[in-house]
Amino acid sequence: MTMKMILATSVASFCMAGAALAEPQAEVLHWWTSGGEARAVAVLQEEFASRGGSWTDMPVAGGGGDAAMTALRARVLAGNAPTAVQLKGPAIQEWYEEGVLADISAVAQEQGWADILPASIAGHMQCEGTWCAAPVNVHRVDWVWANKAILDEHGIAMPTTWDEFNAAAEKLQAAGITPLAHGGQAWQDATVFETVVLGVGGPEFFRSALIDLDMDALQSDTMKAVFDQMRTMRGYVDANFSGRDWNLATAMVMNGEAAFQIMGDWAKGEFLAAGKVPGEDFLCASTPGDGYLYNVDSFAMFDVEGEDAVAGQNLLAELIVGQNFQKVFNLNKGSIPVRSDVALDEFDSCAVLSANDMAATSEAGSLLPSYAHGMALRGAQAGAITDVVTAHFNSDMSSEDAVAMLADAVANSM
Repeated sequence: MTMKMILATSVASFCMAGAALAEPQAEVLHWWTSGGEARAVAVLQEEFASRGGSWTDMPVAGGGGDAAMTALRARVLAGNAPTAVQLKGPAIQEWYEEGVLADISAVAQEQGWADILPASIAGHMQCEGTWCAAPVNVHRVDWVWANKAILDEHGIAMPTTWDEFNAAAEKLQAAGITPLAHGGQAWQDATVFETVVLGVGGPEFFRSALIDLDMDALQSDTMKAVFDQMRTMRGYVDANFSGRDWNLATAMVMNGEAAFQIMGDWAKGEFLAAGKVPGEDFLCASTPGDGYLYNVDSFAMFDVEGEDAVAGQNLLAELIVGQNFQKVFNLNKGSIPVRSDVALDEFDSCAVLSANDMAATSEAGSLLPSYAHGMALRGAQAGAITDVVTAHFNSDMSSEDAVAMLADAVANSM
C-alpha cells in the first residue's frame, strides 16, 4: 500500500469515526403552539432525545405561520438558519430557489420514501430531483361534518351531491335550524369555495382552474356555476358569521346550533376533545363530488454547518417519516399518516375513510393540493383568488361579475 493510499484510508477512517461520534443537534422552528399541536410535536422531541439527540425548540405563535416566516427570514439573512423549519407546498420551492435548503436524499433513499409516499405528495418534498423536505401528515380539506341527532330528527342523509346538500339545507332552514356553520374569515371562505370547485367541476377542472390557472377554466360557465352555488350557500349561514373563528363554527355543530360545517379534519379534533364519537354524535363525509384535497405539514431542512447539526438533520428526517412517529403524531393531531404502510387500527372511522380515499384518489390521479391552504399556488396568486371569493361571498355581486373579476385578479397577479 502506498503512502498516499495509507493517508487516504486514515482520513476516511477519521471522518467516519467523527460522524459516528457526532451528537445529533436540531434547532426546530415551527408554529405548533396550541394544545393538541404542542402535544403532537412533543412526541417528536421525545423520540429525537431517545436516539441521543439534543433538541432546541423554536416555537413561534400564530396558526398561519406568518410570524414564523418573518423570524425565519431574519435568521437566514443573518447566516444562521435553523436546522429544520415547518414549511409546506410552494414555500419549500421558494426557499430552495434562494439556495438555502439542504439535500436529504440519502435519508430518503435509505428509508424508501419514494415507495411509501403518494406520488403527488412526494413531489412537494423534492427540489429539482433531490429530497429537501420531510412530510409529517395529511389533512384532508374537503370534509362535511354534521350533527347526527339533527339529521336523524329530520330524516336527512349525508349529502352526496350539491343538489342534495341544498335540499337538506332548505328543509333544515324551514325548521328553524341554521344549515351551515361558517366563520366569515377569508381563508374559511376559500376553503368552502375550493370544495365547491372540486364538486361542481370535478378533479380535472379543479386542476385547470386552481393549479394551472387556465384562463378558459377561470372564465368558464362551470366557474359561474361554482359562484352560483356559493351564493346559494351564503343564504344558509347565520347572521352573525362575520369574523367567527373556525373552532367556534365547529362548536355550533357540536352543540346543535347548526347542522353542517365544511372544514378540514382539524375540526374532528374539536369533536374528539369534547368526547364526541364519530358515527354516534357526529358524522363525517367528503364534500359532494370526486377527488381529495390535501394539506400536508412538512419540515424543510436548511443548509447548516457542523457534523452535529447535519447528524441532527438526518435523524430528524428519518424519525419524521418513520412508522412510529407517523402513527403517534397523527393520533394526536387528528390527521392521517402520509406513508401508506402504517396500521390504522387505532385510528377513528373518519381517519380510516380519509386514508382509504387518499389511496384510491392517488391511484386515480385525483389526489389534489389545496389552494386555500397553501399547497397549490404561490402567495400572490392564491391571495388574488381568495380576495375575489370573499368579496363575492360578502356582497350581492353576480356570478358573472365574480368570474370576470377572478380572471382579471389572477392575470394581474402573475
